[in-house]
Amino acid sequence: MRFTSILAASLIIAGAPLVASAAEEVPMLAERVAAGELPPMKERLPENPRVVDLSENGLAPGRYGGSMRMLMATSQDIRMVNVYGYARLVCYDKNFELEPDILESVDVEEERIFTLRLRPGHKWSDGAPFTSEDFRYFWEDVASNEELSPFGPEKSLLIEGEMPRVSIPDEYTVVYEWSKPNPYFLPALAGARPMYIYLPAHYLKQFHGDYAEKEKLDAMVRDAAVRNWASLHTRMARQYRSTNIELPVLQPWINTTVSPSERFVFERNPFFHRVDNQGRQLPYVDSIIVNVVSKSLIPAKTGSGEADLQARYLRLDNYTFLKEGEARNDYGVRLWQVGTGSQIALYPNLNSSDETWRQLARDVRLRRALSLAVDREEINNVVYFGLARPSANTVLPASPLFQPEYQDAWVEYSPEKANALLDEIGLTERNDAGIRLMPDGRPLEIVVQTAGESTEQTDVLELIHDAWLKIGVKIFIKPSQREVFRDRVFSGEAMMAVWSGVDNGLPGPGTSPNEFVPVAQDQLQWPKWGQYFETGGGAGEPPDIESAKRLMELRLDWQNATDREQRRAAWDEILKIHAEQVFSIGIVSGVMQPVVVSNKLKNVPAEGIYGWEPGAYFGVYHPEAFWYAQ
Repeated sequence: MRFTSILAASLIIAGAPLVASAAEEVPMLAERVAAGELPPMKERLPENPRVVDLSENGLAPGRYGGSMRMLMATSQDIRMVNVYGYARLVCYDKNFELEPDILESVDVEEERIFTLRLRPGHKWSDGAPFTSEDFRYFWEDVASNEELSPFGPEKSLLIEGEMPRVSIPDEYTVVYEWSKPNPYFLPALAGARPMYIYLPAHYLKQFHGDYAEKEKLDAMVRDAAVRNWASLHTRMARQYRSTNIELPVLQPWINTTVSPSERFVFERNPFFHRVDNQGRQLPYVDSIIVNVVSKSLIPAKTGSGEADLQARYLRLDNYTFLKEGEARNDYGVRLWQVGTGSQIALYPNLNSSDETWRQLARDVRLRRALSLAVDREEINNVVYFGLARPSANTVLPASPLFQPEYQDAWVEYSPEKANALLDEIGLTERNDAGIRLMPDGRPLEIVVQTAGESTEQTDVLELIHDAWLKIGVKIFIKPSQREVFRDRVFSGEAMMAVWSGVDNGLPGPGTSPNEFVPVAQDQLQWPKWGQYFETGGGAGEPPDIESAKRLMELRLDWQNATDREQRRAAWDEILKIHAEQVFSIGIVSGVMQPVVVSNKLKNVPAEGIYGWEPGAYFGVYHPEAFWYAQ
């Protein structure tokens, strides 16, 4: 994103001009254009398309054609095509800086007034104009409609409970304004799962009670076997999930297959808004084919050459097997840096309904002791081939916020120090098996909840089990389905959970620190504190330990800051508190992600960051510019 800093605190995000006005027609679309079914390329593009500067991104000009094959484990995974395609109002570039994408530009004043300017001539995938009416419809008819949005707009649209004032000056301008800064707004628009503040009004009005004829709408509700028109509208409007093949989109590829299916075909969007340096409309690849297979079979099928681009469901321990198939099946295996703060982390539940365990889990000495008793070097060597590094669950070295002391806090392997801390707490009594006794006389046996989806987690937990026995702590692994796992954590039944570390290990001062602050129920170490924030005090519990309260204060300091230095200061204290308090127990970071790429597929980087936020996995590397040499 190109920032122009002015004393009035105005930021301007501007798009690049188109460098070529004429270009060859996409061969896949040429017949439809000749038949008059589609307008020619020049008329399908916005007046000022977004130019993907190939040379700046280390890419080569491509050729049209081909189908990119991917493997997924469930039909729900087709949403990953929208993640990888990564068309957003604003998006991150490869350096994780924001830049305009669907929008032509954004003017930001005092970080509270956002003027969004659309690209004149931009069209939905069905050829209908994409205008400010689509933003008005979202705000007035969906987000502000109690039947469609009973809990109000998304949290990123609220600042201390204040909703934005939304105005529509003209066909191509939308203004969001708050009385206070909203630094969450643009990053939310750029997310891997973005905050959508627009909907195809021309299509969805037929399902809306304020626009559709009642008899027709009632008939559609009956046919869809849903409760009411609001349920129908919600089902038909899911942009992220790609389940409604009739829904117009702005993504590079459009789903054409009705679910359920074992094979989904996404075809190119004829009205996609990006072009290469020569003015040729992207994407280069005609289609993406998603084959749904058992998760356990994905490494084997990838190794046999059944995928052209695959990373999802591959692990580092598949690397040797995948390398063996390179020459035979005409692909290459690349290793990208995983973007999470820790590959795996343990989350003691500070909101457990077990009173005795809750008090222990809130004692920082216990959390530090458990961390010191993890033999990370053994885990690194056994599970990760010695390629990772012991680490707390914190930001990665590539983050501008990184400090070595954050990564190294309480990660040395020292059963002696761990035992001393547990003795200091008063856990000196043991049973006949050598397990320490909690204050109520029960053995210190920790049930670790897992979602049952990862043998990697199980392998790591088995090693931790053996290490913790040396300090008189025993763990039991309890796998369950993901929804059951979440319910156990949220209800307080779980003593401890295992999951990946923080999603965004690469934050900068301008990145929201919410992942490190108790503001969401799905934060496994403090779900009830997060629920309290999410519901505005309607459910859950308020934070009641000083360090957590301080995190909430620092979040507001960051939110209300007027410059980068103030935001960095808030971040530094947040990360320092996490390092000292060990709210989650990181294991290792720097784990590499195998990425299998067909040798025919070009412009896929040899190295990259494989992370959900920021970057949407492949998204920041412009998959629309990947192309086939044959």
